[in-house]
Amino acid sequence: MSKYQVNSKGYYGPFGGAYIPEMLYPNVEELQNQYLEIIEDPTFKKEFESLLRDYVGRPSPLYPAQRLSEKYNAKIFLKREDLNHTGAHKINNTIGQILLAEKLGKKRIIAETGAGQHGVATATVCALKGLECVVYMGEIDIERQAPNVARMKMMGAKVVAATSGSKTLKDATNEALRDWINNPVDTHYIIGSVVGPHPYPDMVARFQSIISEETKKQLLEKTGKQNPDIVMACVGGGSNAAGMFYHFLNEEDIQLIAVEASGHGVDSGESAATTVLGHEGVLHGSRSILMQTEDGQVIEPYSISAGLDYPGIGPQHAWLFKSGRGTYVSATDDEAMQAGLLLTKLEGIIPAIESSHALAHLEKMKFKGNETVVICLSGRGDKDLDIYMKYFGF
Repeated sequence: MSKYQVNSKGYYGPFGGAYIPEMLYPNVEELQNQYLEIIEDPTFKKEFESLLRDYVGRPSPLYPAQRLSEKYNAKIFLKREDLNHTGAHKINNTIGQILLAEKLGKKRIIAETGAGQHGVATATVCALKGLECVVYMGEIDIERQAPNVARMKMMGAKVVAATSGSKTLKDATNEALRDWINNPVDTHYIIGSVVGPHPYPDMVARFQSIISEETKKQLLEKTGKQNPDIVMACVGGGSNAAGMFYHFLNEEDIQLIAVEASGHGVDSGESAATTVLGHEGVLHGSRSILMQTEDGQVIEPYSISAGLDYPGIGPQHAWLFKSGRGTYVSATDDEAMQAGLLLTKLEGIIPAIESSHALAHLEKMKFKGNETVVICLSGRGDKDLDIYMKYFGF
């Protein structure tokens, strides 16, 4: 077992665990006791792989971005998760979790969503399997991600607005947890990122590990070697990064770079750069690093990207950061928006604003010309066109 993976008690170093209300223990304990046995079962694996291939459209391409490579003097590949069905990496996890919910006999599914991509992916698999679906989403996110809200409703999901706090992802997660406490028997909570109580961070990372598994095979085909020099991804809670890093964790010579959202700047008071601004504590059921006041109250995060304005990071990311295995940096709104426009003009690919944060870090790197860099393009920019249009005045 890798020292960067979860241990038998649900921890990554000092981070992780299951800090939950007593009423949630039966639900979480059921998952802890059964998730590995279920997802390692050959029949589960066969259906999971079949749906990823025939429904999601995997493997997603590993695209050599020639003009981007020329600009930055490196061999840059984009892992095209934006080409998945529903437009992001989120569907990998929801396919896995809906199959798990079926095995556990659950008839009702709940989820939280920020940018709406996880909500859409959850509504999608519920429609596929004919299960009831309730998605909690912050009131502000409902306004700025209207197309995704419409998609969820078209698929039969009920979208419930979270109207407390900052009215964004953190608050949607709080509402979903309350629902789960009130409906413990028939409901499965599909968490969308590598956050929450054990086993969620590990379970979601396992479902997303298909990203790096494919990347190794594709790199071998394209370059003659399985391993890149640098792997990059954006991080909010951190599921696309967890999947992108998964099969490279033990290769210590590969640099892992995670890019957080620093909003209007790390020192602006409007940021989501958790590793810079945060401290160790407990959020949404696990011990991690989160933005909080001296007396432990959560500080409201901010990012122009609805998927990155989360006040913490997953416990595995906290451990990768603290252990030094991962390099955690940040990009501002402005840097991300410019990077998104640049990719669009150079390669004809409009990225999600989340993914644009990872692309933005290229500006701060110096390459010798022979490095192989893989960047996870976690989602497509259709959902963000309104924000792009307002920002650039199109």
